[in-house]
Amino acid sequence: MCLFEMCAILPLLLAATGIVGWEQRQMLCRKAAPLEVGSNLFRAAVILYFHRRDSVSHMIKYLLKQSAGRVLAFGFLFAIMLGSFVLMLPVSLREDVELHYIDALYTATSAVCVTGLTSVDVAAVFSPFGYAVIAVLIQIGGLGIAIVGAGVFLAMGKRVNLRERMMIRYAMNLDSDSGTIRFVKHLLLITVIFESVGAIVCFFIFVQDYPPLQALGISVFHSIASFNNAGFDLFGNFESLASYSGNVPLLVTTAVLIIGGGIGFLVVGDIVVKRGKFSKFRLHTKVVLLMTAVLLVGGTLLFKAVTDLSWLDSAFYSVAARTAGFATAPVGGFSNAGILVLVALMFVGGSPGSTAGGIKTTTLFILLQGIRTFATNKRAAAFHYSLPRNMFEKAAVITILAAAVVLLGTFLMVVLEPEIPLRDLLVEVTSAFGTVGYTTGISPQLGTPSKVLTILIMFIGRLGPLTIATLWYFGPITSARYPEGRLSIG
Repeated sequence: MCLFEMCAILPLLLAATGIVGWEQRQMLCRKAAPLEVGSNLFRAAVILYFHRRDSVSHMIKYLLKQSAGRVLAFGFLFAIMLGSFVLMLPVSLREDVELHYIDALYTATSAVCVTGLTSVDVAAVFSPFGYAVIAVLIQIGGLGIAIVGAGVFLAMGKRVNLRERMMIRYAMNLDSDSGTIRFVKHLLLITVIFESVGAIVCFFIFVQDYPPLQALGISVFHSIASFNNAGFDLFGNFESLASYSGNVPLLVTTAVLIIGGGIGFLVVGDIVVKRGKFSKFRLHTKVVLLMTAVLLVGGTLLFKAVTDLSWLDSAFYSVAARTAGFATAPVGGFSNAGILVLVALMFVGGSPGSTAGGIKTTTLFILLQGIRTFATNKRAAAFHYSLPRNMFEKAAVITILAAAVVLLGTFLMVVLEPEIPLRDLLVEVTSAFGTVGYTTGISPQLGTPSKVLTILIMFIGRLGPLTIATLWYFGPITSARYPEGRLSIG
């Protein structure tokens, strides 16, 4: 069963990146079928695609000629596949535990896409080595392939060339290539500071319930997962933080880590450089902080109004719902109104250049400004800056594509899982797209086709629907155009 699962899923993921065309999936499936199961399957599949090339160097040259989006997509795909194979190794599993490959792939995808959805009990299935592998995958997925690669190069004393700087700029939405290396160094420093302080604080909390060594491991894992907005936990039984629902120090520490990773490295750096003076912040920083505050306060009030959560849990869910996925109470027990609030926050997500998913806070801000512009016939502006019209167009495209992914994904899940209620499937799909990790408890119940669909949605959510949509574009923009036409709309 494992062999056929791997042979069926690999071509789909390769095609999703644009590296392998859809018309070549059948060829890959036929070629991959006779392969033996083992850690070399992914390497063998790649070699099969390049079977007409003379050496692996041709593959590398081929990849380097691709667009930045394709290279990043392939990088995430490679990390997912490699991680899934490592998680299948006996050293990654507890004794007498059998893990199907689809569940290893599901876990690896969730980790690299910093989601937190799991089809198996992580604490019960994986060994301490498996925990470490998942933590590494979360760190790679949170920082991004380009940043991790640049960090390794810098640690080895090597130069980061122009193309690699362009990759970093593309991945982190930077304005220019200038200061890229300084940005990477600051980003890595910020990550180390947040995660180290978080682990230290969490240790003094967890050591009260666990032996010191185990408490240290849980603290490091929880700090990494929190800062990278991945809702993984090692407490077992899929309970997340339910046993710590009244622990103010842990929930506040977790919330600070989530916000620190979710507002974006550009924002954190700007706050540090400008020493917290709001008037001197960049426009991007001001908008992110404004929208974050509005969503946090609004989400807290709405959760308190439509659920039985305490004020502390309502505030925590308002933070975690926008891409972290840690739970202090079962999501399945929420009212329908609470589910809608949760879905809305998951759909919005965090901010650009962060570890978060969703359409992003700045996208929502631009959409609201665009609506205000059309309604009042005034120019869009914010904090004494005019906002170009193409920003609204891009925000609208991102939102429409995201909504299409969620709606289509939910429809397919309803077809594949007709016995599961619609609201549960909507939470699952939106959580996968927003890389959140919330579930009403149906993740382990999903069949293999539904898990594959969830994997693809998580992959799309991590890269962004607009990035996925542009992976297949080859031709340059032409200057010739047809005369403008008029349509009645609205």
